[in-house]
Amino acid sequence: MRVLSCLVIAGLAALAIASVAAAHSLLLESTPAAGSTLTAAPRELRLRFNNRIEKPLSKVRLLDSRGAAQTVELTRDGVPPDWLRAPLPALGAGRWRVEWQVLSTDGHVVSGRFEFQIAP
Repeated sequence: MRVLSCLVIAGLAALAIASVAAAHSLLLESTPAAGSTLTAAPRELRLRFNNRIEKPLSKVRLLDSRGAAQTVELTRDGVPPDWLRAPLPALGAGRWRVEWQVLSTDGHVVSGRFEFQIAP
C-alpha cells in the first residue's frame, strides 16, 4: 500500500510539472523565418506562439547588425490571441535580430530571439 501511495504521489507531481511547463509560451513560427535570407525587405513581422499571450505586456525589438534598434509597434486589432504582428519600417540589406518577450497564460515571462538576413 505504501509503494502504491508513493507511485500515486509521484505521478501527480509529474503531471503538475508537465502542465506548468506546457503552459509556457513557445515560439512556433515567425515571418520572416529564423535564419532565413530574404531577397527583399519584409513589410511585416509575425510571431505565432503555442498558446494565448498577454499582448499588452508583450514586447518586440528589432536590431540591426550594429545593435541599433528600429521602432516596432505591435498591432493588436484583428490579430489571433496566439500571434504578435507588427508592421516594419523600410529595412536595408544586412543582418537583423528580433528580440521578443511575452507574458504566458501561466503568468511567466518568456523571451527569445532570432536573426534573419536581407541580401544586398
